[in-house]
Amino acid sequence: MSEQVANQTDIQTEKVTDKLIVRYKGVSKSFGDTTVLNQLDLDIAKGEKIALIGPSGSGKTTIIRMLMTLEEPSSGTIEVDGEMLWHKEVDGKLVPADENHLRKVRGNIGMVFQQYNLFPHMTILKNCTVAPINVLGISKAEAITRAKEMLEKVGLKDKMDYYPSQLSGGQQQRVAIARSLVMRPKVMLFDEVTAALDPELVGEVLEVIKDIASDGETTMILITHEIDFARDVADRVFFLDAGKIAEYGNPEDVLVNPQSERLKAFLKRFNS
Repeated sequence: MSEQVANQTDIQTEKVTDKLIVRYKGVSKSFGDTTVLNQLDLDIAKGEKIALIGPSGSGKTTIIRMLMTLEEPSSGTIEVDGEMLWHKEVDGKLVPADENHLRKVRGNIGMVFQQYNLFPHMTILKNCTVAPINVLGISKAEAITRAKEMLEKVGLKDKMDYYPSQLSGGQQQRVAIARSLVMRPKVMLFDEVTAALDPELVGEVLEVIKDIASDGETTMILITHEIDFARDVADRVFFLDAGKIAEYGNPEDVLVNPQSERLKAFLKRFNS
């Protein structure tokens, strides 16, 4: 079997283990009798860019929703920067974490969804400052400084006094990215952030993400159907199928020279 075709116990790499930021160990998720994620083992290094690809229902979104504490694992553990997410150790035993612990660890993670979820009654600047003031407890002045810096990074500093309805969909999604970056997360999650955009607006959002990725510091997990984008940005690509990692490796190997017939069939949809 090619090393690209994933054995669930073989997702660790020397590159990852000495500077780990996220670790999934034996993580499963079921809804009733339906298993959507099956014994996932996955290590992600600090600063690494991971792309998750695969058909709908393969478990991609569940992976990042559990990291954002929007879904609870049915079994297994998740660690963020060396700290358990869904569990705490008490007297040498793992027990379910309380809300305070979840909130603390979750503070290291930012997520950008398909929908922008901006507050329509707030200006772009206020959309970007309300969370750092109320969640992080930083001063209004510091929040405004951070927000302006991030809005400039996504090319929208000149729109900070606008309201969401005055921006295009691509601009609103760029604001959503800036809003997450203002929180200075250690890990950024992107859930098919171009899926709701008109085709002509996709490029501007992808360029912003590429720019952020180029800093080499921000850890990213990207769910995307933009195969060329995944090849350009990701350090590793993981193909999920039926709740398991079916194939993984560097983008050139996985996306240009796939080994499994299942991945070949999946990629063919994008090459026709």
